[in-house]
Amino acid sequence: MFSTFKTLMTGANRRAEAQVRQQYSIELIEEKIAQATDDLKSAKSTLVSLIQKERAEQRQIATLDTRIADLTARARAALTEGREDLAEAAAAAIAEMENERSLRQDTRSRLEARIMRLRQSVETAHRRLIDLRQGAISARAVKGEHRAQASLGRSLNRQPMDEAAELIQEVLGQEDPFEASEILGEIETGLAPHSVADQLADAGFGTPLKSTATDVLSRLKTER
Repeated sequence: MFSTFKTLMTGANRRAEAQVRQQYSIELIEEKIAQATDDLKSAKSTLVSLIQKERAEQRQIATLDTRIADLTARARAALTEGREDLAEAAAAAIAEMENERSLRQDTRSRLEARIMRLRQSVETAHRRLIDLRQGAISARAVKGEHRAQASLGRSLNRQPMDEAAELIQEVLGQEDPFEASEILGEIETGLAPHSVADQLADAGFGTPLKSTATDVLSRLKTER
């Protein structure tokens, strides 16, 4: 049972971590870029220090070359003048400086190799950091678009829109009040008493305005 509970907790923690990473993805991206920027800055400082050491070794080697050349010339002059004792002392000093120069040359070679590797790493990291910053800008824009769409989806509630559409249909489906008024007028006119002209015609004054059953029957008898 403990194993099952542990598995469930592990899964819950993984889901919670994924949710946090998704919710705060932009903040995490910015923090990781900031850490990478600090690492690159530290690498650059190390590279500067190595270059300074390499240049210092180069200056020391150049100084030794100058001293060795000068002392060699003096030793030769001493030998020419028969001062072998001075030439031997000069030879010992030259040998010591040559050994020092050899060590410094080895040190400089190692520094040059480290500088080359670190310089390549710095250049690669610099280019990648530029890409990451550009990617962060794109990610921030996409995240903002997603948030805007989510906000728009929440604000565009379907119920008010459906209710509005229903009301529109109700309004469009209503009968025209003006048309209804005209029809009602026509009905009222048909139900109203005969006009004065109709009343006079019915009394035999003037030509009848309406056809009567008597008129129709007389016409039919005449047509036989």
